[in-house]
Amino acid sequence: QVQLVESGGGLVQPGGSLRLSCAASGNIFLFIMGWYRQVPGKQRELVATITSGRTTNYADSVKGRFTISRDNAKDTGYLQMNSLNPEDTAVYYCKARRSVSYWGQGTQVTVSS
Repeated sequence: QVQLVESGGGLVQPGGSLRLSCAASGNIFLFIMGWYRQVPGKQRELVATITSGRTTNYADSVKGRFTISRDNAKDTGYLQMNSLNPEDTAVYYCKARRSVSYWGQGTQVTVSS
């Protein structure tokens, strides 16, 4: 069993930046880590993923603005979000997947002036 805890969300002005963290309770070296987001009334959507070998994949809407990374020694994943806009407002969830998937509890990101 792996527990994931996200942190780093909050309120930021348009054009600002935030860095989300996802700390795992166990060794997730071989897991694919991902960030997803969800707004009320809509399906949860993929933001970015990263493999243990650090191969990355991004949603078109965040390419060039967001960067996913991981520190395998710390069992922690990160999502650096730059040039935020109001459409990025959502609850952001961390996911770790191998044979099974584990989800964090989510962290709210609000982009507003």
